[in-house]
Amino acid sequence: MKNLSFSKVMLWVGLIFLYAPMLILVIYSFNDSKLVTVWGGFSPKWYGELFQDQQILNAVWTSLRIAFYSSTMAVIIGTMAAFVMTRFRRSWAKLTLSNMITAPLVMPEVITGLSLLLLFVQMSETFGWPTERGMFTVWIAHSTFCAAYVAVVVSSRLREVDLSIEEAAMDLGATRLKTFFLITVPMIAPSLIAGWLLSFSLSLDDLVIASFTSGPGSTTLPMVVFSSVRLGVSPKINALATIIILAVSLVAFLSWYLARRAEKKAKAAME
Repeated sequence: MKNLSFSKVMLWVGLIFLYAPMLILVIYSFNDSKLVTVWGGFSPKWYGELFQDQQILNAVWTSLRIAFYSSTMAVIIGTMAAFVMTRFRRSWAKLTLSNMITAPLVMPEVITGLSLLLLFVQMSETFGWPTERGMFTVWIAHSTFCAAYVAVVVSSRLREVDLSIEEAAMDLGATRLKTFFLITVPMIAPSLIAGWLLSFSLSLDDLVIASFTSGPGSTTLPMVVFSSVRLGVSPKINALATIIILAVSLVAFLSWYLARRAEKKAKAAME
């Protein structure tokens, strides 16, 4: 009991508070009963039924595609915005851009989704495009609000970059564009990866904005899960959540392992 400090107790309480619900969910994904609150014995049958549910599989594939395209576009737009926010001289245009970029961070998703819906409807009536809402409009909507998160992450890294390195490259004859891709991008690569992963997670998890901007044939996974939960939680949802938890855990462990190995190599090189 002497080694049991207050900080350790709080650590274990926090871990239990965070991960106990996930553990219960994983256990009940093997529940034989159709009632998710009643244990009916161990059975993996819901995993088999999950992979036979074409609606859920189509929703997963749609969400993954939208998340990939949205996070990629968000990194491009967010990086350009971050470069303007950190490198251009202070002016009213720069201040306006900074305020516009950070607005989606504090704006309720309901307002964002409704405003994008009205935008698409008005564009369809005025220009005839888009003719209908679908995966493309969801991609535009997700890229819009994910770019704000990327801009914040990348701008914080750009402020720490030593400008003398870029100036030295330009003094040696490199153009600004070449300096950006060969010097700046490698230095801010960790923030670009972090922004991409954050955008991917936000897009994959979004329900409100996708509900406003999607149409027939572009139903995302959160929309399917939400509609099924309203009619009663199916054990297949528990199985799907377990697979997602396993995938996220594997990615997190792999990232930790690669970072640890790179750190060991760096220490060995210094010694």
